[in-house]
Amino acid sequence: MSDLQKKHLVYPFAALRPVADLAQEVVAPPYDVVNTEEARALAQEKPWSFLHISKPEIDLPEGTDVYSDEVYAKATENINRMVSEGILRRDADDYYYIYRVQMGNHIQTGIVGAGSVEAYEANLIRRHEFTRPDKETDRVRQIDAVNAQTGPVFTTHKPDSLLEEVIQRTVKGAADYHVIGEGKVEHTLWVVTEPEDIASLTEGFDRLGVIYIADGHHRSAAASRVTAARKEANPNHSGDEPYNTFLIVSFPEAEVQILDYNRVVKDLNGLTPAEFLESIGVGFEVAEKNETAKPSTRNSFGMYLDGKWYALSLKQPAPSGGSPVDQLDIAILTSRLLEPILAIGDPRIDPRIDFIGGIRGMSELEKRVDSGDWAVAFALFPTSMADLMSVADAEEVMPPKSTWFEPKLADGMVSLVLE
Repeated sequence: MSDLQKKHLVYPFAALRPVADLAQEVVAPPYDVVNTEEARALAQEKPWSFLHISKPEIDLPEGTDVYSDEVYAKATENINRMVSEGILRRDADDYYYIYRVQMGNHIQTGIVGAGSVEAYEANLIRRHEFTRPDKETDRVRQIDAVNAQTGPVFTTHKPDSLLEEVIQRTVKGAADYHVIGEGKVEHTLWVVTEPEDIASLTEGFDRLGVIYIADGHHRSAAASRVTAARKEANPNHSGDEPYNTFLIVSFPEAEVQILDYNRVVKDLNGLTPAEFLESIGVGFEVAEKNETAKPSTRNSFGMYLDGKWYALSLKQPAPSGGSPVDQLDIAILTSRLLEPILAIGDPRIDPRIDFIGGIRGMSELEKRVDSGDWAVAFALFPTSMADLMSVADAEEVMPPKSTWFEPKLADGMVSLVLE
């Protein structure tokens, strides 16, 4: 690892990654977007799938507790086997890596590096979500079991010419590997080996001074806990050990795609559909639509109720100034409708509300309500990167499920070994 005493924001590192001719067999969906049954099916007849490391319960009897000691022990066994068999190899020197992901016409190209845990704790790698201790602990145990950061934290950064120049220069060359993932999403990796380019990337991040976590708050928090534990256990701790960093992929903010994150609610809090419409008419203009009411601007909402779509717009605009969280559409919908009319409490634990990522489309909202299991659905306009950065800069926290990022990053492309 490079000299951490210089306290850079991001560092190059010697990645553990698949050999090129087996990358297609190794690279897998992220651990947190597939359940055990889906992972088992995806890894069937694929002995080198990274799911054997990220979802090791698939190699244990059905019904095994995914948080049991046996699961983490199996992760250790599986990663050691893939290293000993030469499926995964560690680079000889510290490099950065350029990672391009393409879903349909959308392309984003970012930089894989080792983010400084010290910078994270100093809020220079900024967060915008609360985390749950149980999910953190699972990641801590997984990281310790495999002695590596295997799930990349998706970060974003403001424009920087040094970073962009190295990206553009690198992607003109031949890629080290190109993988077609789930949903025909394309994942391409280039290794940055030129010392001048490596230095430029480190300088570019230092010049920015701040980057932002888009997705991966639990992985980041877990990395911080792992660093603290290993520091305490190491009497010769110097600060330049790899465990002082965590795996990030940082994309330019202009290339990041945030989709809508929508809501469904179980019941109308004792109201009939007519009474409910009357209640929301106090604060919203309500217009019935003959087509899907997908919001096209901020401060507007779609609603699916009783087989019909409605467009909702605020009668009184959101007040300017104050907390950036209060300006978010989901905060407005919550404070003016979900809480006062539908009596939705803490959305993190209230069983009467559920969340649907925009990748599923408006038809999923209709499907949920038409099933009879849910009474009403709300479609939101996507949160912007500017909103996310404003909340993070103010050291505030977004409401849960405010952002849905697509495409997802793959597991197994690159891992950061902690020693």
